Amino acid sequence: MSHFGILQEIMLTEKSNGLSADLNQYTFKVCQCATKHSIASAVEEIFKVKVESVNVLNTSSKHRRARVKKARPGRTQTFKKAIVSLKDGDKIEVI
Repeated sequence: MSHFGILQEIMLTEKSNGLSADLNQYTFKVCQCATKHSIASAVEEIFKVKVESVNVLNTSSKHRRARVKKARPGRTQTFKKAIVSLKDGDKIEVI
């Protein structure tokens, strides 16, 4: 699998923005089949930075209520999330 197939998107939430500002950690939504080594090599190849460590977690789906009377309630999708710590001095520019 290519490096662009492993990293699906960068997550921009309040918590992830705080991690990137304070601890030099960035959060990505990654492919379900990705491993820590493949995530680290993909980040190093795409962003030209040095990765110190990678933490991976699988998020579970949550119940969603229906917003319209006739719609059925459903669930959100499950996905894999990776928190990547970079070496000091390295930075990823996020717009």
